[in-house]
Amino acid sequence: MNYLAHLYFAQANADSHFGNLLGDFGGKIHAQQLSTAVKKGLENHYLVDRFTDSHALVKQAKYLFSVPRRRFAGIALDVLFDHFLIRHWSSFHKIPLSQFKQSSYALLNENISFMPSKMQQVVTRMTKNDWFKEYETIEGIGFALDNIAKRIRFANQFSGSIEDITRHYVELELVFLAFFPDLIEHVNKHGLETKSLNRSSA
Repeated sequence: MNYLAHLYFAQANADSHFGNLLGDFGGKIHAQQLSTAVKKGLENHYLVDRFTDSHALVKQAKYLFSVPRRRFAGIALDVLFDHFLIRHWSSFHKIPLSQFKQSSYALLNENISFMPSKMQQVVTRMTKNDWFKEYETIEGIGFALDNIAKRIRFANQFSGSIEDITRHYVELELVFLAFFPDLIEHVNKHGLETKSLNRSSA
């Protein structure tokens, strides 16, 4: 899962937000001297990623991408799922997205001095430029994915993956809508940070 989804599963405090994103920036390498709350958030991050990667619907969705891009389909799905989470936010969270983002950005910035340098850079850009605003549109998702393709350190054909997404947009959205409730249930079942994650407005 990508940044917004990991923040969705974080608790409403700075250490949990820190930990739930830290898994994308070295994780356990940087966690030894951090608080128990940060470490639990990091464990939650890994729980979310393991379940996502092993879910049958997510595995099947990777085959909707063309063969040259399929190697990076997991990355594309992570970003795309943030887009779908935004589209269907009110079905999964009772707090409006604009309010959630404002709160999450503030909580992340509380711990920015303790973050690895790469995470500091990403969080600074994310919070100043409101990256999740970009994820609202399919064009924004395409731009984000092409930027990721440029940062891959070897020749690849990941650029232009938005073509595959656009072609199978409805199918991929249905995958998300079936998968995400399973993920919520899984996180609730394990309760690494809390025994209750009831955020649905439904």
